[in-house]
Amino acid sequence: MSTITALDLSHIRIHDPDSFVERFPYEWFDELRRDAPVAFLQDDIEGVPFWAVTRHADVKHVSRNANLFSSYERTSIFREPTYDETDLEQQRLMMVNMDPPEHTRLRSIVNNGFTPRMINRLEGRIRQFCDKVIDDALAAGSGDFVKLVSAQLPLDVIAEIMGAAPSDRDTIFDLSNRLIGFDDPKFQTSLADAKVAAAEMYVLADRLRQEHEADPQDDVVHKLMTAEIDGEGLSDLEFGLFFLLLNVAGNETTRNAISHGLVAMMQHPEQWELLKSDPEQYAETAADEIIRWAHPVIQFRRTAMEDTEIGGTEIPKGSKVVIYYASANRDEEVFADPYVFDITRSPNDHISFGGGGAHFCLGSHLAKREVAIMFEQLATRMPDIALAGDPVRLRSNFINGILELPATFA
Repeated sequence: MSTITALDLSHIRIHDPDSFVERFPYEWFDELRRDAPVAFLQDDIEGVPFWAVTRHADVKHVSRNANLFSSYERTSIFREPTYDETDLEQQRLMMVNMDPPEHTRLRSIVNNGFTPRMINRLEGRIRQFCDKVIDDALAAGSGDFVKLVSAQLPLDVIAEIMGAAPSDRDTIFDLSNRLIGFDDPKFQTSLADAKVAAAEMYVLADRLRQEHEADPQDDVVHKLMTAEIDGEGLSDLEFGLFFLLLNVAGNETTRNAISHGLVAMMQHPEQWELLKSDPEQYAETAADEIIRWAHPVIQFRRTAMEDTEIGGTEIPKGSKVVIYYASANRDEEVFADPYVFDITRSPNDHISFGGGGAHFCLGSHLAKREVAIMFEQLATRMPDIALAGDPVRLRSNFINGILELPATFA
């Protein structure tokens, strides 16, 4: 086994949100996969060094061994927890920060809302939402694709799933931006406001829960409220935390996949023409390639629970381990021509939804359907869409986000 690499990797700053503002630094990840696929990097911002895991196989290994690599110990977020013990315990109640068996229990409850049958029931509504979004964009003629198109569909779908009123959608949009945008001055300047946004999200979730108690509906909220495992259902706090997670995971990630998808199509016009030639045929594989290409979530953090190894590299107990989906999706050992955008790519073993294991994305089928239907509809109803400026990127080392994308709709 190897130990800490002796290579000079000080120029690689994948921990710094500033590194992701102008463009995505793929060349650093290429270098790491080639020379130091499990690299010990210094974080001169927070002072906590970490192991960067960048190859597809190694990311899968970490993802599938929750007993060795914990989400619970120090949460799954790259930034070091600054909470007091009470806040940390509350964060550990969120599914993304749990380990089995607690994670398995909670996921078993919420799985009821994301079965293939439930997603199939939603498809007609997703198509209706897409039609309305495209109608409004065509009426506008031009504008910000993010605000007018890619943000609207996941907001509509989440509101439908959770039974939220149309008037709540702007609130959900604002709160989810504040929750993931703490590194971007366009949203906020500290983590304190993220806590405020989370509290506001809990208030909204509690109101929706009370409304459903007074007037039960046959929807996901009702299933979440009534599902039980060993006689236990979701507590009020668990429900609020799930609502927060659904809005961030289901809203931000799908929005950014659609935005990056449009950029990719415009930068690869031959692929856009191919999709337009038969939208129904190519929509599904196009959605998978868009999600691979976009990798909306750049990374998640784990903590090593004992001395172990990753890819032959010794990892001491207590180490901060960061798995980079963005790098794994460009791994030359898995993908032929990984820097070629190919909407017919098959097989497509991307891990944008996670590398398997306990934390594989709960809403993966829903997200893929949203992206596929949106691009099928765009290719059919808006074939002459064009970019009218460069994308404005989110300052974040966590979410591969696009804040603004000027476009003309025709």
